[in-house]
Amino acid sequence: MKGKIKRIAIALNVVLLLGLILIHQSGALQKIDILLFDYDMKAAADHRPDPSIVMVAIDDASLAELGRFPWDRAVYAPFLANLNQEGNEPKAIAFDIIFGEASDNPDGDMAFAEALASYSNVILPVTGIMGDHFSTSVVRRDEYIQAQGIVKPYERFAELVQLAHINRVVTKDGVIRQTWLNIKGPEGEIVPSLAWKAAEMAGADLSGYADLTDPKKFGEPVAKNTMTIDYHLSTDDFLTVSFIDVLNGELPPDLFKDSIVIVGFTAVGLTGDGGQDTGASPIEKNFKLMYAHGNIVNQLLKGSEVSYIPNWAELTLALILFLLFIYLPWRLKNIYSILLFLTVLAAVLYGQYALYQTAALHANVVLGLLAMLLAYLANVSLKSYMDSTQKSFVTRQFGRYISPDLVKQIVAQDIEIKLGGDLKHITILFLDIRGFTPLSEKLAPAELVDTLNTMFNMITETTLRNSGTIDKFIGDAAMILFNAPLDVAEHERMAVQTAYEIQQGMKQIREQIMEKYECEVNVGIGIHTGNVVVGNIGSYLRVDYTAIGDNVNIAARIESQTKKGQVHVSEQVYEQTKRWFLFDEGEDRMFKGKSHPIRVYELLGLKDEK
Repeated sequence: MKGKIKRIAIALNVVLLLGLILIHQSGALQKIDILLFDYDMKAAADHRPDPSIVMVAIDDASLAELGRFPWDRAVYAPFLANLNQEGNEPKAIAFDIIFGEASDNPDGDMAFAEALASYSNVILPVTGIMGDHFSTSVVRRDEYIQAQGIVKPYERFAELVQLAHINRVVTKDGVIRQTWLNIKGPEGEIVPSLAWKAAEMAGADLSGYADLTDPKKFGEPVAKNTMTIDYHLSTDDFLTVSFIDVLNGELPPDLFKDSIVIVGFTAVGLTGDGGQDTGASPIEKNFKLMYAHGNIVNQLLKGSEVSYIPNWAELTLALILFLLFIYLPWRLKNIYSILLFLTVLAAVLYGQYALYQTAALHANVVLGLLAMLLAYLANVSLKSYMDSTQKSFVTRQFGRYISPDLVKQIVAQDIEIKLGGDLKHITILFLDIRGFTPLSEKLAPAELVDTLNTMFNMITETTLRNSGTIDKFIGDAAMILFNAPLDVAEHERMAVQTAYEIQQGMKQIREQIMEKYECEVNVGIGIHTGNVVVGNIGSYLRVDYTAIGDNVNIAARIESQTKKGQVHVSEQVYEQTKRWFLFDEGEDRMFKGKSHPIRVYELLGLKDEK
């Protein structure tokens, strides 16, 4: 059976491994990995923005005073003037507002253009036209994202400012987790992102991001300068002022000194120039997109980076966990294996969490967790089935003939019992039914078997009640062991007690047989104790748990010289049990194969309880 189970286990685990490979290649586990990633990032957020970042919001208060958006562009001239007061100029003023065409008021456009010409720190956005790029081409990791076109601001403005793209990278679940720090235009020009350009103008060291390639796709192609946004800030963490307050000069001028100003929308329902956008991040499910730029700028200024464990390391972890939980269920009891499984599960989850908290390093452990879960469930189920089958088989075959403790031991160890034995001090009881031959001549076979079973049932119940093990029934005889295979305290006493109770039980049986068949039956019992070899003796085709050795032979010889109804014990048994039982004075007897006499005592009864 063990060989068959082993073959089934191997086949099952191979199927599981192939299934895990298919699941991994399908990307079906990516959603769970993203959930863990988002949780880790949210927990790691420090909510401490760089003090140089100032957000200027086109909010409801601004709309209430200036009217419906888009406004006359002339309004931006005094706005820029108030930001760029002498000695308090920002390093960069980044508009997250698209000025794509001429407005209906040429004078307003002219006023805005003159203001732009006066300041060198203004950034206006462009957008890269991607079309169906991601479904029709393969993006190389050493190349920039290739845009099919670049939509620039109104040309009168474009030639006066710094340009930067505001393309967002949105995964299938709608969350903005990555950004392209640079994209490539159709004519080969490299266009930086709004956050990159602002950080560069502020003097940030961006050399570490020059060739950055994020190896995690999250549903999008990977290319040069693709970076995971390290969100540390939610909307409320930023210093945000109202556009109208800047325009009216109600803020201290030094607020903007050497700062990075990002101008965007927070008002609800804006339409027209640039519109109004919302999005989701791992740490905030509904936020204005100007704060995504703020997070990227904050990351670039601090020089932080989210990195990932290599794919080979994640696959190695999954394989180790898979093999570990194929092995452990077969080596440990189920209660220990489930505790270990839960411990490892918690350790892996906490480990990936701690790794991100300390080093912003994300490990995809989902495949590993699935591998250990499937391996454990499959193998512990198979083992449980095998254990149940073993227990049922052993109980069905042997439960009525050996002690319950031995049944439990066989089940706990292995049904395929190994050959061999150990030297152990035990007590051996031999029993023989006297008068059985005359009885068998008078009874029909069915009656004979029924009568014999009645006697053996009583003998079996008495033996098991006194912690004995019925080694075997041989015709009308029996061999019973005490202190094997499990230890039994005062095993000599238990053996003599068993013999006494058997003789008492025979009285009623003897009377019934005499009354029914007019034949007298008795039991002769011999008991000896000593060292013998006990274990599984036989061949691989037939094996029995038994005892062998000279002391077994002595017990058999003692029994052979008993008369009907007698219980004889050796001197060794007598010395260990004389406190509880009455014996005669004993006599020395010679036995076949022995050069010296053996002293034998007859059991007379129990001593009084006192």
